[in-house]
Amino acid sequence: MTIYEQQAHIQLQFWQHRMQKKPSFTDKLSKTVQTKINEYIPEKVHQAITVAIEKMIKAVLFGAKYTTGDVPAQDMSLQMRESLVRQKIENYQKTATVEGAITGAGGFLMGLADFPILLGIKLKLLFEIASLYGYDVKDYKERLYILYTFQLAFSSQQRRNEVYQLVAGWQAYSGSLPDDVAEFDWRIFQREYRDYIDLAKMAQLLPVIGAAVGAIANYKLIDQLGDTAMSCYRMRRISPILIIKE
Repeated sequence: MTIYEQQAHIQLQFWQHRMQKKPSFTDKLSKTVQTKINEYIPEKVHQAITVAIEKMIKAVLFGAKYTTGDVPAQDMSLQMRESLVRQKIENYQKTATVEGAITGAGGFLMGLADFPILLGIKLKLLFEIASLYGYDVKDYKERLYILYTFQLAFSSQQRRNEVYQLVAGWQAYSGSLPDDVAEFDWRIFQREYRDYIDLAKMAQLLPVIGAAVGAIANYKLIDQLGDTAMSCYRMRRISPILIIKE
């Protein structure tokens, strides 16, 4: 290993431990608060978000909308790959920040429009990152990996524990996947994503403060997604899988 790879390996181990920790009291309280908030949100809003996420997942699995250019050379160093990845994350953070500020300043209806727009930004970033790490995003199993990476970034700690096991054992799991991608449970996916995102994003729908909230929330969410994606692909390229047994 190079010095850079050794440092990446240590960082990865810390991340793996975080992904497998037990839900804390704060995690459980946050989940309770999110559930309560959902009870006050109009059903039409829930339906709109659900439809947006469902369409996004289907676009990822079946469409060509998010495909990228050629896969980089396989002999490219990890340091070079991740330098390019960090540049992508920074560019997408700028885009998401501007988008969040504009839609946040537009009030309730514009705030709602932010959900599908931000979903598209996030998924495009994940496709770019996967490609930079040397994976062919035209492969449907790689697209599923992208969805699980996405879910790992935006789930409750309890669900994160479950998704991590799938991602960590991806080689064996992907080998057992059927050709029919319709079996992917997008309902659980959309519920976990929606519940996680509500607490961070609902303030964006408020007048006056919406622009600031939208910009800051989007910036942090892209940062979190980028960090999760880098760790997920590091796990496949440089590190033995760490599974913490109870």
